[in-house]
Amino acid sequence: MERRTFIKSSMATALLALAPALALRAANAADPLKVGILIPLSGPAGLFGASAQNSAKLAITEINAAGGILGRQIEPIFADVGGPPADAVQAAQRIWRSEGAEAFVGMHDSAVRGALVGVFRGQVPYVYTSVYEGGECATGTYVLAETPSQQLEPVIPWLAENEGATDWYLIGNDYNWPRETNAAAKAYIEASGGKVVGEEYLPFTADNFDSNLARIQSSGANAVLITLVGGASVTFNRAFASFGLADKAIRLGTLIEENTLMGIGEQNSARLFASGGYFSAIDTEPARAFADAYSAEFGANGAVLNLMGQSVYEGLLFLKAIAEKTGSLDVAAMDAAADGTSYEGPRGTATMTNRHVARDVYLAQAEGAGFRIIETFANVDPGQTCT
Repeated sequence: MERRTFIKSSMATALLALAPALALRAANAADPLKVGILIPLSGPAGLFGASAQNSAKLAITEINAAGGILGRQIEPIFADVGGPPADAVQAAQRIWRSEGAEAFVGMHDSAVRGALVGVFRGQVPYVYTSVYEGGECATGTYVLAETPSQQLEPVIPWLAENEGATDWYLIGNDYNWPRETNAAAKAYIEASGGKVVGEEYLPFTADNFDSNLARIQSSGANAVLITLVGGASVTFNRAFASFGLADKAIRLGTLIEENTLMGIGEQNSARLFASGGYFSAIDTEPARAFADAYSAEFGANGAVLNLMGQSVYEGLLFLKAIAEKTGSLDVAAMDAAADGTSYEGPRGTATMTNRHVARDVYLAQAEGAGFRIIETFANVDPGQTCT
């Protein structure tokens, strides 16, 4: 056989052998990547829902314009997980098993997260973005959320030194995030020379706080740590001000963001502080770029930017970063590559270590209808160890 004929024949054979793989790659590139976006659109945390949905849509628009994830355009499937964990599980199962979602991004409460981890069992990537109590190291679960180590360990001593916060009253809803957050807070309060003078937990349905406020008043507290969610936080803080307690005690919230503050009202927000990794008042180049893109996409009347909504945007950025680092959506490959995975977001560069992310943490004070950043704690470690 002539050399030229042999080469042509060999190339043809090789191309035939590669054809199925090339066809599969082309088919995958043509198929959308279905991602379940699990956010509260109802219930106590429903006031975060609109901004979370908008932030997800903005991230998807930007990612798809840049070629998608692994060459596939993201197709979001949104689900409301603002209700009981059983309802969230049912919604996630439908999206996963019936509608073909290959990955999930979730911003919701810890009770729902625990239920979903039990359902997914490391079979599908799950990026969790909500503020939470720490301790999540499940296979296939990647946490961008702030922990009590980040939101409270540097903040409580600062408030002790600068605001005289020594006698703390702890009040929250009755589930694992408030209880475990307060367990951590007690150590930080003691280390700062303070003490806890009261602690209580309320159902999500609580809407009258008169007896709670009377106990706070009689306790002599000069600082109150609030881990109430959404509407309950709004109602409590309004009542707190009307009770005349704002003159007697500062308030610190780790889930009081711009939507909650709008509900509380500027007339009820004196001496109200919030701790978190993102506020719309952050004045950095990445934060301004995100705010400008958000405004351009949704207009000046779009749902106000806040920590919880913005976190969903970052969840999708992380999903893209880790999928493209590993070249797949395989959980085992992602788990092996998670440490050291970085992305550029509205808060700057974020790098995962031990399934969590170190953050700049901001202490903000309510001022009028918004927040003013009064202190920045750089690159605060989440205090988590996942082995």
